[in-house]
This record gives sequence, C-alpha cells and structure tokens, in this order.
Amino acid sequence: MNTGTSTLQINGPITSEVEEILTPDALLFLEKLVRNFSETRQRLLNQRKERQKEIDQGKMPNFLPETKEIRDGNWTIAPIPEELLDRRVEITGPTDRKMIINALNSGAKVFMADFEDANSPTWENMIQGQLNLRDAIRRTISFRSPEGKEYKLNEKVAVLFVRPRGWHMEEKHVLFEGKPISASLFDFGLYFYHNAKALIENGSGPYFYLPKLESHLEARLWNDVFVFAQTELGIPQGTIKATVLIETIFAAFEMDEILFELRDHSAGLNCGRWDYIFSYIKKFRNRKDLILPDRGVVTMTVPFMHSYSLLAIQTCHKRNAHAIGGMAAQIPIKDNPEANEIAFDKVRQDKIREANDGHDGTWVAHPGLVPVAMEVFNKYMPKQNQIEKKREDVQIEAHHLLEVPEGVITEQGLRTNISVGIQYIESWLRGKGAAPIYNLMEDAATAEISRAQVWQWIHNPNGYLDDGRKVTKELFQTVLVEELEKIKREIGEATYQKGRFKEASELFERLSLQEEFEEFLTIPGYEYLN
Repeated sequence: MNTGTSTLQINGPITSEVEEILTPDALLFLEKLVRNFSETRQRLLNQRKERQKEIDQGKMPNFLPETKEIRDGNWTIAPIPEELLDRRVEITGPTDRKMIINALNSGAKVFMADFEDANSPTWENMIQGQLNLRDAIRRTISFRSPEGKEYKLNEKVAVLFVRPRGWHMEEKHVLFEGKPISASLFDFGLYFYHNAKALIENGSGPYFYLPKLESHLEARLWNDVFVFAQTELGIPQGTIKATVLIETIFAAFEMDEILFELRDHSAGLNCGRWDYIFSYIKKFRNRKDLILPDRGVVTMTVPFMHSYSLLAIQTCHKRNAHAIGGMAAQIPIKDNPEANEIAFDKVRQDKIREANDGHDGTWVAHPGLVPVAMEVFNKYMPKQNQIEKKREDVQIEAHHLLEVPEGVITEQGLRTNISVGIQYIESWLRGKGAAPIYNLMEDAATAEISRAQVWQWIHNPNGYLDDGRKVTKELFQTVLVEELEKIKREIGEATYQKGRFKEASELFERLSLQEEFEEFLTIPGYEYLN
C-alpha cells in the first residue's frame, strides 16, 4: 500500500490494528524522522565496523583524548522531573497486555516496556505493543485470560519508560525508497507521535531507555532525534527524558560524553550487565589473550564488571544523574520453597551490593521480585536516591575495565550455553522474547552471550576445557545433539515437535561455527520472523 501523503511503503498485513497505529499523519511524522536521520545512522554503523578492525589489529579501547575537556568539566544534566527522582526498583518486560498491566501494578517505581531484547520483533508484536501502550496511557487497557481472570490497572501505577530497538536493527515491514527503515525510529516515532501529548496531560512525559549505544556520537544522534521530534509536535525542548544503557565496552569509556550529549534529555545511565558481557566477548573475539571463562563465573563481583558499575555510579553522580543497577533475572520458583529462598537470597545479596556501592535503583524481571528489591533499597537507601554519594574514592583506569576474570571453561558451561541459547532462540522464533528457562527470565542478551562464548571457545586456540579437551566443531556438534535430546525429554515429544527447535538449533549452529562472527543473532534471526 502507498499512503496518499507519505512515501513510506507498508510491507506487512494491513489489519484494523495496523491502521490505528500507522495513520496518515503518523506515517508522515515517521517519514520525516527517516529522511532526516537515516544517513547519520548508517555512517555511525559503519564507524562501528572501523572500530572493530582497530581492535582486531591490537588497539584497545581507551578514554578519548579529544573529549578530555568534557570529562574534566563541571557541567551537570538538566533537572530531573519530580516523578523520576525515586527509581529504586524498576521492572522490565515485553509489551503484551497482561505484562503491561501486571508491571504497572507491580509496586515498582518504573516499568520499562520493552520493544527490544525482551521482545520478538514480529510485525504483530510491534503493532500490538504500540496499541497496548496507547491504551495503558489512556487507562483503557484491560485483559481477560483464557481462564476468565480479569486484569485492570490500579489507581497508582509505575512510571512508564519505553525501550525502542537499537540503531543496528531494521523494521522490514516499512520501506523508504525501497529499503527497510531504522527500527529505532519506527519504535520511537510511533510511540512518541501517538502518546507524547497524552503523557504530558497525565502529568508525566515521554521517557525512554536507549539500548546498545557504542559511542557518544550515537547518543548525539538520539539527542538530535529528540530535538526534531519535540519541535515537530510543538512540545517544549527537554520534555523527553532518556536513560542510556551502558552495555557495550566502548560506551563504558564514554559515559561522561554520553551524558553530556543528552544533558537536556538525560535521565541517567543503567548498567546492562548481560549485554556488557556479550560486548566484551564480541569486541575481543579475535584476541587470543582475552577469552572469558564459563558465564556463570562472570558475575558483577569480578573486577572488570565491578569496575564498570563503580565508574557508572561515580560518573552519573558527578553530573547529578541517576545510576541504575543491573537486572535480577530470577523468577519465583512456586513448587520448591527451598530453591525459591536460595534464588531470592541471591537477588538480595546482589541488590545490597548495588545499594551500598551507590546505585540509585535496580532492575527486576518479575513482579514477584519487586518486594525483595524494594526491601533492600528501602533499608540501604532511605532517601529518594543517593546522587549526593559522589564516590570520589573510586579510581578506575582503562586497564580495570579490560581485565579478564579468573576462571575455567567447563563441559557443563558449554552444555548450558548450547541448551539455554537454543531454548531462548526457539521461544523468540515463536514470537516470545522473554522466556523463563531454568528459573531465570532470559532475554536476547543471554542467548547472545551463549552463542558468542561457544564461537570464541571453538575459534580461539586457547579454548580448552578444564579437563584438557579443546572445544572443537566436533565436540560442539556432539553436545548439541545430546542437549537437544535432553530438551525433548524435558518438555515431551509433542511440545518439541510443535516448536521451532529445528530452526533454532540450525541458527545456533550456524552462528557458532561460521568463520565470520555475526554482530547480533537478532539480525539473521529476524529473517525467520513474520
């Protein structure tokens, strides 16, 4: 279909829902974003490739000499809206109706509705998610489960943030001059166009989480998009607020600069721990000396991870910004009280560390974890936040952020990566981007770590198990077959056959064995989705 006024082409089924979101005026707005910012986006994506080549040749990330003045300056971000001062517990999840209602009702201070890693970007999910958020903002959202249970919003709900997809992703169902448009602009543009004014009327605002940034120039692009969008809709500059996820190794070296670029629109930084580990593996994939042990060993207490979170806290607080902690992926284990208590205690210890270090809030993936995290932050952070805790004692240098953690590679680690990776991809291919696997809520970042580690262990000459065996293509394929059999036994033959395990294992195998490392599994994975 060609709309009368916009030149964007819609390449997906046109249902009544699609027509509610892709209105002629919304498409015109979206087209303006695409026209104005696509070229810069492409240039920045090319810069990522150039930086990768430099790392492959031995150049390590470092703080940028050309932005030293920004790091040394005394500037701060613009004042934060009253409703964003206290963010002690934030819940995240996909944009289906039930999740939105449960998350907004969960007692958390913030709900981050996710179009990115906890979402599978099918056309239906992307459109339905926009509709669901529109209805939630207007308080008309409701849901009735197949069992007949009714879900409605409470009087008091969490503050809403939205995470669009990253700069690297495309939306293949909308074409500009014959090419798919930026998924970031699609997600941001439609949400902002339909809801910015309604949010302001509600006494709130359009708030975003920005994923996968690799440089302050990518933050500058987002800032330019915000300025343009606010001008177009006649909304005061600085109304948009955005928290940037520090989840790539390069971003960790440019935190001051990222805050500076977004200073009029900043709502601080967040430590995206799982993607950060993935980024470390990915960027140093061709470095023989930088190989990570089992992912179970790479916790927030290992030196390079702890250094990055402390630097985030110090940087944010110097600029009067919030530093939000990482995700607790645990979910309640209903049929095993002992295992449940162990899981909850893990969450407690993790959150105590974050609160004591100086984080101003933290993430959970399940409503059942909100009270656990809330109790910790209420005890250790009695005020709205702890931005006054400047952490001037912290001295982090480049080598602290790059230090390889101690630990070994085990057969069990290999098996876990293969099993969890395939189970997650299978769920994603079925349109479910948040998947409960072995009592953890997994999203795309976990599968990325899984396949990246397997790739590195196979291709790196130092990829040896602790029993002396080299991780090879043959060992990988043997374990793959065994793990698929195990999954089949666990879920039953009928469920297995109904699922998409064949495609999931093929994709996982391809990503693990091909010579060239694939930047994001979601890019080839997207080809399998409707």
